[in-house]
Amino acid sequence: MQFYIYILKCADDSYYTGYTIDLERREKTHNDGKGAKYTRSRLPVKLLWSKRYDSKSAAMSAEAKIKQLTRRDKEKLVDHA
Repeated sequence: MQFYIYILKCADDSYYTGYTIDLERREKTHNDGKGAKYTRSRLPVKLLWSKRYDSKSAAMSAEAKIKQLTRRDKEKLVDHA
């Protein structure tokens, strides 16, 4: 199984970081208004960046670290993808 972390850009220009096993389905879920509470009022969202991991624990750890980054650091991560 593959695990992903991702960064979405919301309609209000904010970023949202999350975890999934299916990137396409997760982006659709967010845009259908059934995703995270944060994104429901910031639709539509667009997938900007993702990274695959071989284990859930590695993906979850990376997600937690990315959520701690500043906006500027997240922009650098997205720009260098």
